[in-house]
Amino acid sequence: MTEKGSMFADKIAWVTGASSGIGQALATELSARGASVILSGRREAELKRLAKASGGETLVLPFEATDFDALPAIIDKALAWKGRIDILINNAGVSQRCLALDTEFETYRRIMEIDFFAPLRLTQLVLPSMVARRSGHISVISSVAGKVGAPLRTGYCAAKHAVIGYFDALRAEIAASYGIGVSVVLPGSVRTAVAKNALLADGSARGRSDENIDNGMEPARVAAIILDGIAAGRREIPIAEGMELAAMDLRKANPDALFDLLGKEGARLAALRASGASIDPKRIDRE
Repeated sequence: MTEKGSMFADKIAWVTGASSGIGQALATELSARGASVILSGRREAELKRLAKASGGETLVLPFEATDFDALPAIIDKALAWKGRIDILINNAGVSQRCLALDTEFETYRRIMEIDFFAPLRLTQLVLPSMVARRSGHISVISSVAGKVGAPLRTGYCAAKHAVIGYFDALRAEIAASYGIGVSVVLPGSVRTAVAKNALLADGSARGRSDENIDNGMEPARVAAIILDGIAAGRREIPIAEGMELAAMDLRKANPDALFDLLGKEGARLAALRASGASIDPKRIDRE
């Protein structure tokens, strides 16, 4: 049922990474709340399927997040659809499952390009139109990993920490001066393909999920929490349960205790590596 009384009614919202997972759930929920939604991602067929199923007004605008040369023309198409972008949700991203000692530099570069430079560049190109209207909202999906440095995710944690730093600083520059909201979302484990698509040391996809992700929160629930947070004007939106929530709380209350705890897991993984055994990350997986 369309929620015409919501802040999203008649807004133009753009969601990246909309072909699956959190992005797909966000697009569906935005349509249900009355927004017109631009659906972006790499898989055009999935975007078209989502557009057909959404029941709302949509524009399918596929693109590769790191094709920076193509972005200006993509922005022009997005703005030409309805004349404005009211809400931009930077959701596209990739995770990691490999130790730093084994990770190739190009794998780190790819993670940073997708998880940090892609949302930065898209935001940079959309922002002037919002500034001109002195209105808009920008959101980015970071992660619990943007607050907690966990083994097997050195590149992913670095990118998600960087995302928080950039968008927090951006908020400081534009919120009061131009009336543009900025929210940073910190999900924990969500039932998506994030672990299956995570990069291994050589940059290849892992190809399998893990227990915590499979038992994580439903994307539809996460999407509703995100949009409720945006509507409430929340600048940071943590969405975590259990040990992931406890880890973020411990990071604030007693960081040394958290560092020691994570260090024990790092030592366990290092020992497995030294013995030639398979590295098993199931105990610490988080999105």
